[in-house]
Amino acid sequence: MGTLRLELDDATLREWDATVVASGPDGIVLDRSAFYPGGGGQPPDAGVLLWGGVQTRVAGARKTADDVYLIPVDDEPVPPPGTSVRGALDDERRSALMRTHSSLHLLNGVVYRDFDLLVTSAGMEPLDARMDFDLPTVPEGFREHVEATCNAEIAADRQIVVRSMPRDDAFAIEQVARAARDLVPAEIQQVRIVDIVGLDVEADGGTHVASTKQIGRLEIVKIENKGKGFRRLRLRLPE
Repeated sequence: MGTLRLELDDATLREWDATVVASGPDGIVLDRSAFYPGGGGQPPDAGVLLWGGVQTRVAGARKTADDVYLIPVDDEPVPPPGTSVRGALDDERRSALMRTHSSLHLLNGVVYRDFDLLVTSAGMEPLDARMDFDLPTVPEGFREHVEATCNAEIAADRQIVVRSMPRDDAFAIEQVARAARDLVPAEIQQVRIVDIVGLDVEADGGTHVASTKQIGRLEIVKIENKGKGFRRLRLRLPE
């Protein structure tokens, strides 16, 4: 049995009780954890563990095949195996990353629908992100159209649904098949899908807000030429 990933089913969870399974130079492993360990362009969470009147600050997390290892801040006290702890996420950071990640899916959905372009890579920090597209020539008015359309979709308050699907069913969805068929390992038979209803459907393991309205306003800050026909859109979410 590996770490139970609480954030995959409830991205709103910020505090929970757990037991330390292992601790050492590689980090702290809990039986239950809501720390997102990073992946898909989304950075890991930060937060604290509270135990026996002690606080351990957690700077980040990383995932192995079975477990999530929490990385304590240097020189912080580390709870030994068997310790009961209370985990708590940095709410401001997690909430900003959820808005940011959902904004990238929104951007992808608009560009895929309106220009039939596929993403080549993406990355984010809280409230700032970038998405790269295979786009040899930027159409006139492209930035303005994308920004205005994204904000219209935010105002439309589309529901964002997270669910798991059998692999064959997931790849029967054209957008998922085009974007992720070569990215999801063959041994994964249940694919986690993030669906901005009526706009965007993607295979994804990150955390998201519940509707597009929760993203807030989106700004396309600039479009950069990354060479060989690739363009990078940089976006920002005002606080």
